[in-house]
Amino acid sequence: MIYWEKELEVLSRKELEKIQVERLRKTLSQAAHSPYYGELFRKLHITPEKIDRVEQIRELPFTTKQDLRDHYPYGFLTLPKRDIIRLHSSSGTTGNPTVIFHNRHDISSWANLMARSLFCAGVRDTDVFQNIVGYGLFTGGLGFQYGIERLGALSIPAGAGNSQRQIKLMRDYGTTVIHAIPSYLGRLYEVFQAEGLDPQRDTELRLLVIGAEPHTEEQRRRIEEMFGVKAFNSFGLSEMNGPGVAFECEYQSGLHIWEDAYMVEIVDPQTLHPVADGEYGELVMTTLDREGMPLVRYRTRDITRILPGDCPCGRTHRRIDRITGRSDDMFIIKGCNVYPMQIEGVLLKIPEVGADYLITLDTLNGSDEMIVEVEVKRDWFNGDVARLDKLTRQITNQIRDEVLTKPIVRLVEPGSIPKSEGKAVRVRDLRAALKAGNYSA
Repeated sequence: MIYWEKELEVLSRKELEKIQVERLRKTLSQAAHSPYYGELFRKLHITPEKIDRVEQIRELPFTTKQDLRDHYPYGFLTLPKRDIIRLHSSSGTTGNPTVIFHNRHDISSWANLMARSLFCAGVRDTDVFQNIVGYGLFTGGLGFQYGIERLGALSIPAGAGNSQRQIKLMRDYGTTVIHAIPSYLGRLYEVFQAEGLDPQRDTELRLLVIGAEPHTEEQRRRIEEMFGVKAFNSFGLSEMNGPGVAFECEYQSGLHIWEDAYMVEIVDPQTLHPVADGEYGELVMTTLDREGMPLVRYRTRDITRILPGDCPCGRTHRRIDRITGRSDDMFIIKGCNVYPMQIEGVLLKIPEVGADYLITLDTLNGSDEMIVEVEVKRDWFNGDVARLDKLTRQITNQIRDEVLTKPIVRLVEPGSIPKSEGKAVRVRDLRAALKAGNYSA
């Protein structure tokens, strides 16, 4: 078995926890230099020197996205601005954005984690790597870019969108690896078909890397069938740097979370008490190797679990399961709790369903309704009303059985649902907008 950093990737649990305790003390000492943590630690009498076991992480306070927004822009910064060389930020469409600052050490550490992650999935320095995500404040572009360069592969910083150009780049330069968000790959495949091309026949692709948005196993398998290669899941969030937090290895049996750089907890999102390995809960993370803006017990809102047991690859860093959704993504319709991923799981098991869907929550005739628009494959959307009606009833019944409330299903033509360059928009809730009086059709 080949590793990027064998001395770190196959550590015993005892050796790994020793590193974590040492780095947690250093992280707390560094965090105390920020206005936010400095005041909080003094108030709670938190002293790094008292930390000698990993379990003591539970004695520390949680940090939330709202904390970051409330102390925007510099409340979590631990170094003078002259030592900071980059920031990344969320869109900030609902209030202040969440901003993360990095110094030179942080960027180098992040690049190394990305290289380790890509190597773990099978990327090598002989590959041609096409990065089909946005560059700029979004972490996916530059995060992967630095990792590709650290690993030594030839990189094509293609950016998001312009599918015909993406295909030309792939064919001209012999792209062997692509990184893209799952929802975009469905669109890219449609363009391949429209151009009379087959990615399995007309490219040199040998593997895909997907991430940045929650997706089901059904969507991953569908992508693999379209492109004829394995698609490896990646996980990251900007508050923890971005991509490179956890990655699948060749066995695709969970994502190794790099525990020399992060302490990971899974807690019940209601009680905030830890749950046992194998049980689903909210992922909570602490940075262990970041200087510009360390974060302690950050509530990611992502729902996952620790997978028990060892991975055949030999890496000892624990594995998390794929993200099944977010604790703040759940919506309530007619008294039923619904996660968008439940609906995706139903749709992608139906062969006639195309590449995209959109859930709209709206008030119709005084009643809240869930409207599910579903793209249908091109050869099915041919004017056969009886056949489309039958498919509509099938989808309606299967979603109702899964989420216990009946949706309004509308079949639409391929490519008709608007696509975004970032993460796919899966849910529009117009109910709140109507109540606020600020929605216009």
